[in-house]
Amino acid sequence: MTMRKTAKIAIPLSALVLGAAAGTAHYLTNGTDTAAEADANTAATAAPAGVAQASMGDPDDPATWRLPIQAYMPTQSQAKLVTSTRDDLIDQCMDKAGYPAWKPAPDLPQVGGKTLTDWRYGIHDASLSAKRGYHPAAGEQQAYDAAMEEGAVDESGAPDGAVRGCVTEVDGHVPAVQTEGIVQQISGDSFAESHKDPVVVAAFAKWSACMKGKGYSYKAPMDANDDIRFADPHKVSQLEIETAEADIACRNEADVTRTWFEAESAIQRSKIAANLKEINAAAEATKQAVAKAKAA
Repeated sequence: MTMRKTAKIAIPLSALVLGAAAGTAHYLTNGTDTAAEADANTAATAAPAGVAQASMGDPDDPATWRLPIQAYMPTQSQAKLVTSTRDDLIDQCMDKAGYPAWKPAPDLPQVGGKTLTDWRYGIHDASLSAKRGYHPAAGEQQAYDAAMEEGAVDESGAPDGAVRGCVTEVDGHVPAVQTEGIVQQISGDSFAESHKDPVVVAAFAKWSACMKGKGYSYKAPMDANDDIRFADPHKVSQLEIETAEADIACRNEADVTRTWFEAESAIQRSKIAANLKEINAAAEATKQAVAKAKAA
């Protein structure tokens, strides 16, 4: 019997919305749900004539901020519901196919930013950066590394064809929920375009001058974040910590994060308005997938 080590593929939001711009601090994952998030998703599908607004939960915590495009993305609870339902159905199908030992791969632990906006514009948690620089919490990294190393050993001996057949069968009942291409595109394009917004450029310049005064030479905040010297996921140097602390102090002085968020929000609203029909269709697809998962 052949035993295969597998792991459920968990694509961080950074890979979906930031593309090549993602760097050391972009360990973004789906965020937690809030009442505002649920209301935004409802409004997105119920009011096709409107465009979602940006919002701030805690003005001092970017992790609680919501970009307009998030109203058209699956929430974490929606994604978990659909994924869990699909796993159960595939597991049942595999039992019927004669492979009762087959089990779906477990979810990977979250690491780094917990919402789309948490580390989208760089680090902001001074207490964490004083210990970890531009890296996620040590415990999170260790748990993630351990899960990746262990994977999930398939001892059922089930051929790939059997698994594919069950996945196809389940697809017909409860389709996978995912961020549609147009939504991903707008999220990625708005992030890239926001770098060129005049108010963002001005904030970057002010941040750069502040960093220069502290002995660091970087043109833009992500240049510090993506410094190759800080790229090792298992090493945090004193230089990295000192740089990160200066970075956050200068970000606050130049109001970088808020300025950047507001500029990108305006760009997103314009793009959403230009593609509203397609975007609302994507939100409706998520709504239908969730409804099918609940009914399964």
